Amino acid sequence: MQIRAAVTESKGAPFVTQDIELGELRSDELIVKVAAAGICHTDLIVRDQWYPVPLPAVLGHEGAGVVETVGSGVTKVTPGDHVAMSFDSCGVCPTCVTGRPAYCYDFFERNFGSSRPDGSTVLSRNGEAIHSHFFGQSCFATHAVARERNIVKLDHDVPLDVVAPFGCGVQTGAGAVLNVLRPHAGTSIAIFGTGTVGLAAVMAAHVVGCTTIIGVDVNPARLELAQELGATHIINAREADAEQAVKEIAPPGADFSLETTAAPRVLRQAVDCTAPTATCGLIGAPAFGTEVSLDMNQILVSGRTVRGIVEGDSVPDVFLPRLIELWRKGRFPVDRLIRRYDFDQIDEAAHHAEEGSAVKAVVQM
Repeated sequence: MQIRAAVTESKGAPFVTQDIELGELRSDELIVKVAAAGICHTDLIVRDQWYPVPLPAVLGHEGAGVVETVGSGVTKVTPGDHVAMSFDSCGVCPTCVTGRPAYCYDFFERNFGSSRPDGSTVLSRNGEAIHSHFFGQSCFATHAVARERNIVKLDHDVPLDVVAPFGCGVQTGAGAVLNVLRPHAGTSIAIFGTGTVGLAAVMAAHVVGCTTIIGVDVNPARLELAQELGATHIINAREADAEQAVKEIAPPGADFSLETTAAPRVLRQAVDCTAPTATCGLIGAPAFGTEVSLDMNQILVSGRTVRGIVEGDSVPDVFLPRLIELWRKGRFPVDRLIRRYDFDQIDEAAHHAEEGSAVKAVVQM
C-alpha cells in the first residue's frame, strides 16, 4: 500500500515528506494509522548520525494512532483500537523476562537497526529499500508497522496528540523519578536540562512530594515553565555556577540529580552537586564514544551512585496507563509542553525543537 512518510536521506538531511510503499505485513505485526507523533532529541541525533543508524530511513518513535490491520498472530488489539507506540524489545532475554525491557539484550538492534531483526524492511521507494522499524515503529508516516510488544492499548477518550510523547520522552523523564530514583516526600532533586525529559521529571518529582525541586537550564522560558510545573527553584547556568547554586539551595547537596542534556561537563556538575550517598541518573544520549571525567573520590568516599537510565525503566503497558491517569487528574499536565504542527511542517517542527523554541513538537497526520 502507498503511504506518506518523512524520509531522512542522509546525515543532516531535512525530513522530507513523500510517497513510499509499505510492503507485506507479517503475522506478528500490525499497521497503525498514525494520528500524531512527537519529535524527540533521539530523532535529531540519529538524523545527524550521532548514532550509526542506516539511512535513508523513516524515523519517529513517539507515535499514537488507530490500529488498521493486524497480522494473524496478533491478539492484543483489533482494528479500531487506539494505541500509543513505544520502544521495542525481544521479550525473551533475561532483562525482558524479569520486567526490564528497556535493557533488552537486543535493544540497539531492535530500536536503532532500522530493520526487522532479520535485516528486512517493510518500506520501499521505486523498488529500493527504505530503512524502517525505527524503535519498532518509524512513525513519521501516515502508517506505521509495530508489534504487540511495543504498543499500549488506550481508552478512546485519550487524545492521541497528547499521549504520543508518552512513548519515549515523557516516560523517560517521569520514569527516571518514579521508577528509578524513587525519592521520598521531603527530599531534594536537581534536574539538569528542562526540555521534555527534564520537565516530565519535574512534574514527577512534584507528584511524589519532593519539597526542593531545582531546574537547571540556560533557556529562561523553559526555566519559567519548570517553575509553573513544580520546580521550587531555578538556576540559569549561564548566570551562575550550577553546582554551587544547588548546594546553596539544598545543603550539603541534592539528594538526587538527573542529567538530561548529554553534555559531559553537565554530567560532572550533576554528580558533584549531590549530597553523600546521593544518586545521579544519566539520561542524556551523547554521540558514540563520548567520555566524561569524574573525581573517583567524590564517588567512593561519599558513597554516590551514577546510574544510566533508559526509557525510564518503564514497562510501557504498566507505566503509561499510570501516567495517563495522573494526566486525567490534572497532576501531570503534559499538554503544557506540546506545540502542534501539520505533518508537512515536520522539518520546521524539528528545527524548532532543536533550537528550543518548541519544548515538545508534535506533528499531526
